[in-house]
Amino acid sequence: MDAMKQNKWMGRGVLLAALALVALGAWYQLRPGDADAGLVKGNGRIEATEIDVASKLAGRIAHIEVDEGDFVEPGQILARMDTSNLDAQLRQAEAQVRQAENAILTARAMVAQRESQKASAEAVVVQRQAELNAADKRYRRTEALVQSRAVSRQQLDDDLAARQSAAATLSAARAQVLAEQAAIEAARSQVIEAESAALAARATVERLRADLDDSQLKTDRAARVQYRIAQPGEVLGAGGKLLNLVDLADVYMTFFLPERQAGRVAIGSEARLVLDAAPQYVIPAKVSYVASVAQFTPKTVETASEREKMMFRVKARIDPELLRKHRERVKTGLPGVAWLKLDDGAEWPAHLQINVGQ
Repeated sequence: MDAMKQNKWMGRGVLLAALALVALGAWYQLRPGDADAGLVKGNGRIEATEIDVASKLAGRIAHIEVDEGDFVEPGQILARMDTSNLDAQLRQAEAQVRQAENAILTARAMVAQRESQKASAEAVVVQRQAELNAADKRYRRTEALVQSRAVSRQQLDDDLAARQSAAATLSAARAQVLAEQAAIEAARSQVIEAESAALAARATVERLRADLDDSQLKTDRAARVQYRIAQPGEVLGAGGKLLNLVDLADVYMTFFLPERQAGRVAIGSEARLVLDAAPQYVIPAKVSYVASVAQFTPKTVETASEREKMMFRVKARIDPELLRKHRERVKTGLPGVAWLKLDDGAEWPAHLQINVGQ
């Protein structure tokens, strides 16, 4: 009986040894070290660029058009601010523009009037010059006749007075031309002043229209609303935040690599991402950033022994077109593993072949 039990236990031992050898052989054939030769991996989390939608000007929120979780497209209005005050200011500025334009017309008409008056004054100068020439000739003839006693001395005095009066009249006419020229310059300055006022008023109109446009808060990218920070009816200061968006075109995984591995990673290198929540999917990505300065690895990334090493932060960005096709499934904060090829000649193993629709 003892011999039979002994043989039975020996048979079981031989069977266990054989199974162990088979398992060892299978492990040797399928061990990760061979399948993943030339590859390196790092633990990380899916992240995305976040955008805070804020009000440019202080004011009251009139309406918010979106809710948390909504997908938004470029140019879509997300929220509206109360613009009653801006509308009133815009109407006032537009009235000032019309007033300034009328002032320009008035000033230009004044310039034309002054120029006409100057031309008239110049004609008077010509007339007065002719009168002075005639008075001078008459005086000279009378002076000659006085020498021959043909006319009286009184006539000479009268002609002299007439010549002097004509000269004074000519001087007055010339002074009037100068006055008209000064009036023209003043009118022209009024034109410039009115044109400047019109430019200032138009600039105010443009600024107010821009403020009105900014009061309709829009998105410039495809994104998803993550949080509503404020609610309709609340009064915000300048720069007050209303919404938080996740940019669906800039999603990436951040992970860390040791110095000896990070130095071999180039921008644009292929990467494969495997998320803990969906390990059956392999997501294609490309390296978009490699830190130029090493740092101690954050405690949440690896074990205590690995934290003692200096590590480099790396970002692997998912193709925006792929994200657009699967935007409903994009979630940030998911942990996973990023795989990189350090050897250009290495092949991606079967378990890292892309199986997400491009």
